Amino acid sequence: MNEQELFHLLALQKVDGVGDIMAKKLINHCGNAEAIFKNKPSHLAKIDGVGAILLKNLKNKTIFESAEKELKFIKSNAIKTLYFQDASYPDKLKHCIDGPILLFASGDFEINQRKIISIVGTRQITSYGTEFCKKLIADLAPLDPIIVSGFAYGVDIVAHQAAMDHNLTTIGVVAHGMNQIYPKTHSKYVAKMEKNGGFLTEFWSDSNPEKENFVQRNRIVAGISEATIVIESAEKGGSLITANLANDYNRDVFAVPGRISDKFSQGCNNLIKTQRANLMNSAADLIYILNWNLEAQNNKTKTVQKQLFVNLDNDEQKIYDYLQKNGKQLLDIIALECDFPIFKISGVLLNLELKGVVRPLPGKLFEAI
Repeated sequence: MNEQELFHLLALQKVDGVGDIMAKKLINHCGNAEAIFKNKPSHLAKIDGVGAILLKNLKNKTIFESAEKELKFIKSNAIKTLYFQDASYPDKLKHCIDGPILLFASGDFEINQRKIISIVGTRQITSYGTEFCKKLIADLAPLDPIIVSGFAYGVDIVAHQAAMDHNLTTIGVVAHGMNQIYPKTHSKYVAKMEKNGGFLTEFWSDSNPEKENFVQRNRIVAGISEATIVIESAEKGGSLITANLANDYNRDVFAVPGRISDKFSQGCNNLIKTQRANLMNSAADLIYILNWNLEAQNNKTKTVQKQLFVNLDNDEQKIYDYLQKNGKQLLDIIALECDFPIFKISGVLLNLELKGVVRPLPGKLFEAI
């Protein structure tokens, strides 16, 4: 995308009455943003949803002044722009009808042809949520997923930190322009995140972190990934909006269950109860439902291979010996025969997969390698 086209895309974003859906409709009809402003009103009027008021707004000269100012900001701050028709734009977000026509990015990351998950939840994360989030990311680290969150307090920043601890790419989707960081106390994480990851936003440099912006950015968090995981949430909250958006986009949603008396488990429990989320006890649940292959990693990750000598703890050894003796077995049967609760055996089997001594098969079957 050249500078002239970017300028006209920015101008189009400033036209009253033109949101992302209408902008895409205009671009698809006219070919590009510049052609929209050069087309005759009689031609544009044939487009469904374009009326006299919108045609008048397209002639407003102030939109070009705003576009020029924002273009200068983008150039002077080396902001990357991702256009919805370009190959660099997130693939999954292209399939969301209300996905932004432009994204602004900072940092160092390639988002396509990668495993991507979004992790969301309460800003008042408990020790239970913190430990679950850290273990989840540690267990997923061998698959080298991109971890997406909102860079807010609580679950968001715990997820980003855990990703950085395991050298995973992590992206913060922020609800404001690239001229600031919110919350300011998280400024200390910016440099490290941008070394292997960074930030995305659809908001201009004059946009502040207003309440409605957080709701708007949640569709990016939900739409950009294969699955959204809700770690903890009260009965109402922004993470539940993200979960509902993910469902609308036909993405998988997972929720971590908790005690019915815990305030910050109510939202997750309700998602599970109403079948709007898969119950998540461990990373194994996500790997199984998303059908991620532990033995076929991308170029950045070593393939899981069987080692000559593998250290197994007592639980792992018991299950491995059982599978060695009995061959392919269903998860439920393994749990029954080895006297393990289902929630525990999923995690043990995942550890055995990561150590390269057990592999999953279709139909919840497992076998020793």
